[in-house]
Amino acid sequence: MHEDVIVKVLLDSSVVGMFIDRKITARNGFKLQKLERPAVVRNIDGTNNSRKVIIHQIEVNVYYKSYVERMRMDIYDLGENRHYTGDAIVVST
Repeated sequence: MHEDVIVKVLLDSSVVGMFIDRKITARNGFKLQKLERPAVVRNIDGTNNSRKVIIHQIEVNVYYKSYVERMRMDIYDLGENRHYTGDAIVVST
């Protein structure tokens, strides 16, 4: 069992999929699962995103208020913008 990690997130951002920053996973020692095929990330205009591709994911329990769900989150370099206006959630393996 992994120690709980509290992270601030943006929920319902209209993004297709669930993402977690690679620095959070590295700092907290999450076990990475390699994808069978890398996933290309595209910008809204259809061009490839400059931050490479997604090659790993984690599987975690996500706790938000009284809600709990087991989720797979793609690991990606989300950049340096840490000004999320979203809620805090707890992530645990």
